[in-house]
Amino acid sequence: MTKQLFLKGLLTVSSIALLSACSSEENDTPNSDSSTMESSMNMEEMEGMEHDDSGEIPEGLEEAENPTYEVGETVILQQGHTEGMEGAEATIVGAFDTTAYEISYDPTNGGEREENHRWVIHEEIADAGEEPFEPGAEVTLEAKHMEGMEGATATIEDAVTTTVYMVDYQPTDGGEVVRNHKWLTEEELAPK
Repeated sequence: MTKQLFLKGLLTVSSIALLSACSSEENDTPNSDSSTMESSMNMEEMEGMEHDDSGEIPEGLEEAENPTYEVGETVILQQGHTEGMEGAEATIVGAFDTTAYEISYDPTNGGEREENHRWVIHEEIADAGEEPFEPGAEVTLEAKHMEGMEGATATIEDAVTTTVYMVDYQPTDGGEVVRNHKWLTEEELAPK
């Protein structure tokens, strides 16, 4: 019950922050550090990032019992899923046990094919069932991480059973604080 109240309070505070802090314009200027990203996404592909900072948790997603990083802990982001992310200081706002998938898909809005996008979780896939998907499986996405993602047919490239984290962080490029960024794996975080 306490965890549910905490999550409801977190959602309320996040919603207020969203309404007061979000800007509809972003700086989409690519930087030279994009080559260090493990994912094959480049800065042009990330222009379509549609950050869902509502903090809404997919139905069925379970909180992690023993996460490496606890809610409220400060970490350093080791990967750059978006511009200004790599090297940023972040606060853990959620830790969940699930299967995370690296996927490739053709956006429903006619955009260019996304290859090796990280991460979509099991609970963000339509009709997912209990068992994780194997690489090569075709699935329908319910995630809204990028424009044209929801409803797209995707191919599972890799699957990792892990703890995923939702974080708040201040981008290193001076952009506005990002709230409830989904998802990062333990390997993509480092202690402060």
